[in-house]
Amino acid sequence: MVVPDSKDKMYHPPDDMKRNAHVPDFNSYLALYRRSLENPEGFWKEVADEFFWKSPPTGPVMQHNFDSTKGSIYIKCMEGAKTNICYNVVDRLVNERNLGDKVAFYWEGNEADHHLTITYRQLLSQVCRCANVLKQMGVRKGDRVSIYLPMIPELVYAMLACARIGAVHSVVVSRVGEDERHFAGFSSESLCERIMDAQSSVLVTADGVCRGEKLIHLKQIADEALEKCKQRASASVTKCIVVRHQALRTKSNGTSNTLQSFSFCDVEPVILREDLKEEAKGHNTPRLSGCHLWWTSSYIDVPEECEPEWLDAEDPLFILYTSGSTGKPKHHHHDVYWCTADIGWITGHSYITYGPLANGATSVLVSSSWGIPVHPHVGRFWEIIEKYKVTKFYTAPTAIRLLMNVRTGSTAERYDLSSLKVLGSVGEPINPEAWRWYHEAVGQGRCPVVDTFWQTETGGHVLTPLPAATPLKPGSATFPFFGVEPAILSEDGEELEGEAEGYLVFKRPWPGIMRSVHGNHERFENTYFKKFPGFYVTGDGCRRDKDGYYWITGRIDDMLNISGHLMSTAEVEAALTVHAAVAEAAVVSRPHKVKGECLYCFVTLKNNREFSQTLAEELRNLVRERIGPIATPDFIQNAPGLPKTRSGKIMRRVLRQVACNQKDLGDLSTLADPKVVEVLFSQRCEGAA
Repeated sequence: MVVPDSKDKMYHPPDDMKRNAHVPDFNSYLALYRRSLENPEGFWKEVADEFFWKSPPTGPVMQHNFDSTKGSIYIKCMEGAKTNICYNVVDRLVNERNLGDKVAFYWEGNEADHHLTITYRQLLSQVCRCANVLKQMGVRKGDRVSIYLPMIPELVYAMLACARIGAVHSVVVSRVGEDERHFAGFSSESLCERIMDAQSSVLVTADGVCRGEKLIHLKQIADEALEKCKQRASASVTKCIVVRHQALRTKSNGTSNTLQSFSFCDVEPVILREDLKEEAKGHNTPRLSGCHLWWTSSYIDVPEECEPEWLDAEDPLFILYTSGSTGKPKHHHHDVYWCTADIGWITGHSYITYGPLANGATSVLVSSSWGIPVHPHVGRFWEIIEKYKVTKFYTAPTAIRLLMNVRTGSTAERYDLSSLKVLGSVGEPINPEAWRWYHEAVGQGRCPVVDTFWQTETGGHVLTPLPAATPLKPGSATFPFFGVEPAILSEDGEELEGEAEGYLVFKRPWPGIMRSVHGNHERFENTYFKKFPGFYVTGDGCRRDKDGYYWITGRIDDMLNISGHLMSTAEVEAALTVHAAVAEAAVVSRPHKVKGECLYCFVTLKNNREFSQTLAEELRNLVRERIGPIATPDFIQNAPGLPKTRSGKIMRRVLRQVACNQKDLGDLSTLADPKVVEVLFSQRCEGAA
């Protein structure tokens, strides 16, 4: 690693940010990073000392084996030590740091007049009550609890309650596409499979939720899923807790006070017993029977204290399906964080629930932020930032590109965004055009853009700039985080030095990395460690430039081999989005008799732009000029929309099948809008196979 060449065009951290930063400059980063590699035992012990431990570890802080030829793969951190994560992120802040009256979450519902303020003391009370209810239901250490909730406070309460009593939570993403049948990408069949996988004893869900103007009947989906489990002789769920959430919206006045009267946040739960019966009259409220309980009624007379279960550091915390900062953080009293991810994704686990709370932060929790960032109007993101004086804003390139191209133009300029200090990007590589718009229009040219690379499996960011220390190159995830040792390998497993491009791998673990695939450790070893023994294989391609900056080039199976030349989809997509007419692009390979593979490009145009053969030719020339003749696309197709998952990732498997006219698509339940696939097939390029 070298200090960046100052002659290159890059964006440097503002001087005023350096004064209060834990890592104030690039040399400080290098020194701390080297220490994390040269003395990992001391480094991680220092980090661990920031948390409360009931008893110390019985061996080294970090232990691992990444080489499957030398035995079973394992990662252990603080083995033998006893702690409880819920105690560390809630009790300790209330009882030891006197932050009980500090706001933990500002919650914004589907509509702007639905909102709540939750302090750390209120959070502790509600988590303890939820934990006591779960214990009364027979949930014990090691049991699994499935959580199928929208982005409401009860989702956080349920997660932390599980952590408090040693139960393992499995959060199922709660998002909605254009078609109600594909809510969250999880039909009753998919929910059933996840309940069966985890063998959960309790399901926590809600009566319903609105996404934009669409009402989704969650309880109906949950009932169907539980019935399917029963039919398959896998009826592990003995109780189902139902949050009466949708009743909030059907109230006549729709005010925030009404919302509070139906929410678990009410400080007088006894009142709810009769209120709920009366308010439910005349509304389409699902009936409960058998193993089902209303969330509110189950909490009546439940104690607000619950002793945490002291757990081994290596006991499991959660199960999450794939698709916090270490170092001592400097948190400022007036900072307000907003990560727009769904809690059902790893980003939400790490950067909405556990990470911010561990730092005593105030966060914004928004019901519709990721799935529908333009509801009820295109300025909703900026309105919320202005309302709560958000200082750290973390979102996805997909949302950034969408907001770049709203019909009314850059609405960010209409709001007071002066509170912002740091911007973040997560989920996929961000193209330089979107990066620059984000930096200028949202950050007003003064906020560093922290473009992070990580995976569900890594638990947190592993390549990332530090806002006060790292000179930024638009589109680059820059350098490794502390304790993370990346390498770039060739197809033959040779470690490449200096400027290079190949497979991104990691040489050593860090505390947040996944421990196994639930119920299938052999699959864990085969997927992540078999290809290159001794390394954790990310499955992503990566390029390292002459300054040591890392650039994620996309999944290895998204790499393109054109006439023997290796190129990335991200590289071609970035070239296409340079054109003023293009809002978004996705590139896949298609078999070619001579080249082996050729480029098939899908482009989504900006508002009021029309697709034509003239435009297609302009785009071909643009790619040829920016990358080279070998990268000239053979096919460019108009794509009004792209097939994406709830987290905003483009499903290139589907695009490859469109390019090859293969209509046997298999399971599309994880798509946000499955109907877009039909449109893409209807607009395939002439001459494509």
